[in-house]
Amino acid sequence: MKEDLFHFLQDSLTPKRIVDELDKYIIGQDNAKRSVAIALRNRWRRQQVDDSLRDEIMPNNIILIGPTGVGKTEIARRLSKLAGAPFLKVEASKFTEVGYVGRDVESMIRDLMEIAINQVRAEKTAEVQERAAQLAEERILDIIFPRTPGQEGDAEMHSQTREKLREQLRAGNLDDREVEIDITVQANPNMQIFGPMGLEDMGVDIQNLLSNMMPKRSKKRKIRIADARTLLQQDEAQKLIDVDAVSRIALERVQNAGIIFLDEIDKIAGSKSSGGGIDVSREGVQRDLLPIVEGSNVNTKYGVVRTDHILFIASGAFHVAKPSDLIPEMQGRFPIRVELDSLTEDDFVAILTKPKNALLKQYAALLQTEGVALDFKDDGIREIARIAAEVNDRVENIGARRLHTILTTLLEQILFEVPDVIEAETVVIDAKMVQDKLSSIVKDRDLSQYIL
Repeated sequence: MKEDLFHFLQDSLTPKRIVDELDKYIIGQDNAKRSVAIALRNRWRRQQVDDSLRDEIMPNNIILIGPTGVGKTEIARRLSKLAGAPFLKVEASKFTEVGYVGRDVESMIRDLMEIAINQVRAEKTAEVQERAAQLAEERILDIIFPRTPGQEGDAEMHSQTREKLREQLRAGNLDDREVEIDITVQANPNMQIFGPMGLEDMGVDIQNLLSNMMPKRSKKRKIRIADARTLLQQDEAQKLIDVDAVSRIALERVQNAGIIFLDEIDKIAGSKSSGGGIDVSREGVQRDLLPIVEGSNVNTKYGVVRTDHILFIASGAFHVAKPSDLIPEMQGRFPIRVELDSLTEDDFVAILTKPKNALLKQYAALLQTEGVALDFKDDGIREIARIAAEVNDRVENIGARRLHTILTTLLEQILFEVPDVIEAETVVIDAKMVQDKLSSIVKDRDLSQYIL
């Protein structure tokens, strides 16, 4: 079971290698990268500990503190791909206290469980693809050359003919031939069920219950053999999967390796200086969230999930509220606090050029599809970074997101005129071009506030 549950937590992903992977996409923020790398590695380490001590090792939840656009969400996004474990990013501001209209905090555990179910189901489907392909092939052969009982002397000839058809089928010679196949269709009651706050999943469960009670029916479709092979292979794969095993493995993964990224946690932190009103609701959300973070049991349609060992990583700008504005119990459940740095002009230069998915590379790839090469000169890149830093200081600091707005404005005319007007093979972006395009906007504070 241990191998089935945690083969995805690669022992080769050491903290240093995790940071190296994050470095490919995120500039700076070394402290935050180290903290999440250690937390992720500890998920694997805990599984190697003796059973008698394993349940005593609790995850060290983390709060990432920093202004918008410095990489908090990007760290979560990249971590989810590295982890391979059930991972959910959710905005804390979406939750409301029990009794108010909105989502209850337990819904994030149910969402995490759905992610794990889909993850395990995809793995199990991949494991049975070879067998499913064989069964699909047999079904197609049964359609184009049915197994009919005949005289004993005909059996050998029938077998030979079937094998010849099999060879043609595998060679693709029959792909364009049309066949009529039966596809199983799950009856689904055409209704939507609403429930009171906190029971938004009940409607889904009742719909599932009703759909299971309805008889399954077959639907005939006439399609090409090439398409039929794909549909029948999917159908056979679903029959081969052990649904109970999928639920069992997914449940274990969520309980022992699940990670939830709580974004905008500062939005539910009420200032102590203001009493009543909306801050009461915010504190109510924290108190509803506290048992989940501390460890409790949450009912899902796949079973009861224990949240004791789910890792929570929270983040927030905290430019209005402070971490100390969270209720003391919530502060205690996030013992590791990491402050992310504001981005400098040099950081912007690195963000524009170094990551594998750098913005300049993205725009260059887009225009390359039109046969136009974008040539960003070093002085042009430096000027873009300088303007981004200046506008962030003068208007509002939105971090690296400022680069998106500046590049959109800078390249708008080029993107519009290619290929009808601009026919040059190379467009040069240097400091002079950047200044000519953006200097007047940057100088006008009111204009830059709306455009940049």
